[in-house]
Order: sequence, then C-alpha cells, then structure tokens
Amino acid sequence: MGGCLWGSFHFDDYSLFSGSLWTPWLIRPLTYLTFWLNGALDGHDPVGYHAVNLALHVAAALLLRAALARWIGPNAALIAAAIFAAHPFSAETVNYIFARSSVLETVLCLASLFEWSRGRHGRATAWFGAALLAKEECVAFPLFLLLLNVSLARDRRERKWILAMLALAAAEGIHILLATTATAGSGAGAQSGVTWGAYASAQGLVILRYLRLTVVPWGFSVDPEVAIPGIALSVAAWTAVFALAGIALRRFRGAGAGFWFISGLLLLLPSSSALPASDLMADRRMYLPMIAFAACAGVLLQKVRPAILLPALAALMALSVVRTETWRTEESLWRDAMEKAPNKVRPKIQLARTLEPKAALDLLEQAKSEAPDDPVIAAEEGRVYLNSGKPEMALGAFGRALALSPHDAAALNNRGAALLALGQTEAARQDFERALTIDSCEFDARLNLLRLGAGGPTTGNCRYSPEQWDALRRAEAATGRK
Repeated sequence: MGGCLWGSFHFDDYSLFSGSLWTPWLIRPLTYLTFWLNGALDGHDPVGYHAVNLALHVAAALLLRAALARWIGPNAALIAAAIFAAHPFSAETVNYIFARSSVLETVLCLASLFEWSRGRHGRATAWFGAALLAKEECVAFPLFLLLLNVSLARDRRERKWILAMLALAAAEGIHILLATTATAGSGAGAQSGVTWGAYASAQGLVILRYLRLTVVPWGFSVDPEVAIPGIALSVAAWTAVFALAGIALRRFRGAGAGFWFISGLLLLLPSSSALPASDLMADRRMYLPMIAFAACAGVLLQKVRPAILLPALAALMALSVVRTETWRTEESLWRDAMEKAPNKVRPKIQLARTLEPKAALDLLEQAKSEAPDDPVIAAEEGRVYLNSGKPEMALGAFGRALALSPHDAAALNNRGAALLALGQTEAARQDFERALTIDSCEFDARLNLLRLGAGGPTTGNCRYSPEQWDALRRAEAATGRK
C-alpha cells in the first residue's frame, strides 16, 4: 500500500477543493476535520493526504490484531491482521483519499472493540460515538457486539452499553436520512436516483461478488458493471446469501468461524440494503466488514503450515501492489474501469478528461453512440472543444447538453462561456443570469457575470472555497464593485 504515496487525486477527491468542507448538516464531521487539517498543512499536494490514509490503515491492522487476540487467540489474530492489511480490498480505500471516512470509522470501531475486549465498556461506547462522526456505515457495530455477547454467553449487564450504542446509531441514522434527503447531489437516499426496492434487489448479487473477491481477489474496479437484476435472479442471489449464512450458523458459538462470517455480513448490510446509493457496488464498502471476514479466515487458517500460508499472504500483497499501481494516475484508473465495464458511460467520460483532445473526442463519440441522450457527454464534448480553441463547435455541443437538460444551471453557464468566446456578449450575459436564477450559487456563472461588469454583490450564503471567494472578490474589485 505504500505506493499510494505517489498517487494522484482521483474522482471525488477534487471536491475537497471546490467548496467549503463544512455543511449545515455536518455530515461526517470528524473525517472532514482531517481533510481540513491536511489542506492547512499540505494545500493541494496529494502526498500528505495519502500519508494520512496509509497511517490509518496501518493503525487499523495493528488494532485488529490486538482486539482479536482475546477472542480468537494470538496466532489467528496475527493471520487475520495480515490478511486485512494485505488484501486488495483495502487498496481502493487507502488509495482513494475521499474514502478516508471508511478507514477512519474502522480504526475507531476497532479501538472500541479493543476496549470492549478488556471490559472498559464506557470507553468502548465513546470510541463508537467517534466512529459515527467519521462515517455512518458503522451503525451495525453494536449489533455485532450483541452477537458477540450472545455467542460467548457473556454477562448480560454488558447489554446496557450495547443499548446505549444502539441509541447513538439510531440518532445518526435519522440524521443521515434527513441530511441525504436535503442535500442535493448527495448520491444517497432520495438523491441517489435509485429506489430502495431496486437497490435491495441488486445487493444479493453484489454481496456474492464481494464474497467472491474476498476469496479470489481478482477483478476489482472503481466502477464495476452492476445492473439491477430481474426478480428471479435477485431472489436466487439472496437465497444463496442466506444459505451461506445458514451454513455459518452451525459454527456460530464461541466466536468460531461461523460467527465471524455472519458478523461480516451484518457489518456489510448498512451499505448493502438500508439506504440506496447511486453506485450499486463499491469495493471500499468492504473495508469495515473485512475485519470480520479476516477474523473468519484467521480462525480457519490458524493450523495451516507457514510454508503454505506465507506464499499466500505474499500473493495477496502482490495483488495489492498491482491494484495500487492502477490507482497511481487518473488515466490508468479509468482505463482499467473502462476495460472491465465496456458498456458503462462514466468510465469513458472520466478517461476522456485525461486524454489529448482528439483521443478524448473519439472516446466521447463512442460514449454518445451508447447513450445518445446523456447530457454529460455533450457537456464534456463542449469542454474539449472550448479548451481546444473551437468555440463554435463548443456552442453546438453545449446547446445539445442544454436541450437534454434545460434546467441545468451549469449547462446554461457553459453555453454562455461559448457565446462569450464567440464575442456574443449580450447573449452570454443572459445565459449567465438565467443560470443564477436556477442556482444562485453557480460559481462560474457568477464569476463570468462579474467579469462582464454585471450581477449583484456576492453574499456569504454560498459554500465556496477560499480560492473561489478570492476570485469573486478580485473580479468585483476589477469592475469597481465593493
């Protein structure tokens, strides 16, 4: 994983610099605090961001070994920690800076498990509360502790602390449900574009793919091709998942392999059933559940000879190195995703942004033949033309994007930019103003209007980044505005 230090920013990582890290809903505030600290220390240098992710991953592996030692023994705990540290499932979470929330929540849950194993239940509850502030997907962790309590027939007085954790989890669940509903573009819940039923129907197949990748760790992708299946296939997949859980129940008692397998499924459920997400599958969602699946493997493999086990661990590390190399640049990442999901449009659009204009336009033409009504493809074509000094071609592409999405503020701003490049100032100004009537915080439209000497004074109601505020103030100053 150390190779991640030389990786670039990817995908949503750039959103860390496009606006304020803080929202009225304070979603994942602990994670965003770490991003803010990285920004204060490292600016836009990805090395510091990657270093924090890597340090958290190392801490998670060390905590996992310490936390599991009392439940499954030191040898099995060592094997589990080694598998967790080396497995390619961890590569996406460590290399993708924006996925830090998954690493941080896991570190804090493992700190909670460590304290729980030593009977310090109050401290364990506090660590779990901190984990919820890092990411909400750990809400099933108290149920995992409850299963552990039942499996080992522990003192029932422990359950009052579990109830306290469940209360915290319920409060965070309500908070996230309200936040994702109210936050445009959140990509979850009502903003995901996927119904709960459709999302749940796909998750049986998704869970089976997760389990297959756990055992045969090959075929990872940042944007896997996963479709919503028909009823028959969905029922068959969920039947297979429950059948595997039923087999595991036979070895449930005493924190055996069966218990850890079921615990892994339980930790996976919040992201694979409870709240729809725009991405039906994402490898980083397995980071927290892998603490249980790795423990299951540790229990099963503790009697295997080192002569067999060590080469297997070395193979896992080699596969992680390969996956980290794929994450090294934007081009290598999205080229890999396109090759593994040739029918998806998003990898082509993302890859086009890394290519020279001619290659980008050829790729976008291919994407357009597959999804002719996608406004994002037309907008990306317009961007390439505009950056290549062809505003007349850009105007046509942006016009198509606007026809396909007539109420999109960004599309109006883009067409205005092409009109401005063609010298049609008045028409451009009208597009910028219309964009701001749709979204009063559309940054580019506001900046373009100010540069034209138009538009009202900028208010503090929009969540712009410091760099964006500086650009607006400079434009205001240049036009004599206060």
